[in-house]
Amino acid sequence: MSDLYSKLKDLVDGLEPDFAAFYEKGNKAAGTRVRKGMQELKALAQDIRVDIQEKKNG
Repeated sequence: MSDLYSKLKDLVDGLEPDFAAFYEKGNKAAGTRVRKGMQELKALAQDIRVDIQEKKNG
C-alpha cells in the first residue's frame, strides 16, 4: 500500500513545476508534460483501485 501511495504522491509533486509553467507562463511544452503526467496518474489510480478491490474481496 505505502509503495503505491508513495508513487502517487511523487507523481503529483513532480507535476507541480510543469503546472506552474503552463498556467503562469503559458509554456505549451509544460502543458504536454502535464497531460502525460495526468495520464500516468490515471493509470496509477486504476492500479490502486484494483489493488484495494482485490484486498477487500480477498
